[in-house]
Amino acid sequence: MSMTDPIADMLTRIRNASMVKHQKVDIPSSNLKVSVASVLKNEGFIKNYKVIADQKQGILRVYLKYIDEKDPIITEIKRISKPGSRNYVKNTEIPNVKSGMGIAILSTSKGILSDKAAREAGVGGEVICTVW
Repeated sequence: MSMTDPIADMLTRIRNASMVKHQKVDIPSSNLKVSVASVLKNEGFIKNYKVIADQKQGILRVYLKYIDEKDPIITEIKRISKPGSRNYVKNTEIPNVKSGMGIAILSTSKGILSDKAAREAGVGGEVICTVW
């Protein structure tokens, strides 16, 4: 099976695991996925993450976060820029997700940033996904 969009696979694994209330989810690792997990942790959407070395590319283990151990913090996680349809924005056009209650994750010239950090840095880029 060839995977054309590994980021969409990561987001789907997180979405599915949180819907069935798993404590953690394992995802094949890459530098981009680790950066996305770092933004999710810094913004408070996941508890933690760690990279586990194996004989192949490594495993990214994401520890999910819940409200009162039953309702997931992440209610929706959505891929925006896809391989067939890239979505780039200027720093003045960065989307405001759910009136600031959610975040957009962008790939910028300064690395993977949340929408707030990209606005502060004054950079635009590719909108990877939105989370709320």
